[in-house]
Amino acid sequence: MTLALAPLPPLPAHQALVFLLQVVVLLTAALAMGALARRMGMPAIVGELTAGVVLGPSLLGHLAPAFSDWLLPKQAGQAHMLDALGLIGVLLLVGATGSHIDIQFMRRRGPSALAVFACGLIIPLGLGIALGYALPDSLVPDGADRTAFALLLGVAMGVSAVPVLAKTLTDMNLLHRDIGQLAMATCVADDTIAWCLLSVVAALATTGGLGAGLVAVLSVAGVVLAAWLVGRPLVRVGMRLAARSHGNAAPVAFAVLAILLGAAATQALKLEAVFGAFVVGILLVGPHTADPKRLAPLWTVVYGVLAPLYLATAGLRIDLTALADPVVALAAVAALVVAVGGKFSGAYLGGTLIRLPRWERLALGAGINARGVVEVVVAGVGLSLGLLNTTLYTIIVLVAIATSLMAPPLLRLAMKHVDHSADEEVRRQIHDIWRTSDSPVTSGDRDT
Repeated sequence: MTLALAPLPPLPAHQALVFLLQVVVLLTAALAMGALARRMGMPAIVGELTAGVVLGPSLLGHLAPAFSDWLLPKQAGQAHMLDALGLIGVLLLVGATGSHIDIQFMRRRGPSALAVFACGLIIPLGLGIALGYALPDSLVPDGADRTAFALLLGVAMGVSAVPVLAKTLTDMNLLHRDIGQLAMATCVADDTIAWCLLSVVAALATTGGLGAGLVAVLSVAGVVLAAWLVGRPLVRVGMRLAARSHGNAAPVAFAVLAILLGAAATQALKLEAVFGAFVVGILLVGPHTADPKRLAPLWTVVYGVLAPLYLATAGLRIDLTALADPVVALAAVAALVVAVGGKFSGAYLGGTLIRLPRWERLALGAGINARGVVEVVVAGVGLSLGLLNTTLYTIIVLVAIATSLMAPPLLRLAMKHVDHSADEEVRRQIHDIWRTSDSPVTSGDRDT
């Protein structure tokens, strides 16, 4: 005789009401402030994060603490509902980022991008790790492993952002330019390695020790190998079968299931869930899968709803009042200097090795310096792992905003001094056709 499990009590009506109002208020504020940021010539991420800052402890918590406590109560159960929705959003967002990766393009540009990629990642990564060891103990969470903490800062300083760069280059009509192609290849390589390193950080933080780090590295390599040998053909077959159905519902459903399954797999291996989502995103779009336009409805929802909501939720954790502390303010300046200086010096050195002219090296640095939502995700992972406190989380998110703001004007300045090449005209005609299509990148109009 088996005993039936006792039924769980239903979700309290007030808790459900507060959750629904949280979603409505955060999404409305994110969309409105994101649109305002775009009208002011800034990336939408600035407005969407600012929406969370306004509704969080930095402003609303001070001006109307009673209302703030009602709308954003500090009970764990209430907060976890919003976090769960944000988790789904960020996994699909990272999967969408992976879908922008063009492996064939990487192969074509690989030799010329290798030197730039190596310098553009290793230098800021090394500087970030050094900063992690140099920061005072007062800024490091109690109980956090200093090595994992320093490596996390290195990843945060070393990442770039494929969606930000793709959107910026498209808006500025630079995607067809040689330097735009090189910047995209470099950015893709940087982000791919950064997600791998983030999984190693997660393993170090949860298990600890050099042995755990070695196991994490082997696990990352195993995931990549399994994705290529097993995951790739399975995804191809799944996408082809889904594409045979009428409409876009089946391909969208399959893509969501594949991304979440990949995230669950890497989470089960004690790696980060975002790594699995990113790997599956790469597999979803390719020459032997279904037409990527079949996934456009999914990316529209991700970029238009889930990403702004996630960013607004991320902004809730920012506390700008912490910058009043001189130690924190100095750490913020140091982080920005390391982030910007590391990327520009890496791009400049890498560009020198492949004999790029000076202005092209500067344009390359401006492009790969933008970090956008990728660095926000890294900061969120660090917070969830206990490697960051609210103060350092705020600093890293501010670096993401500052570097995203810097990219367009610096690119515009540098590209004025870069001559057109013969190959760029052919590439321009192809990209003009691409820009007028309803591809996920252009139709989503996102710059996260």
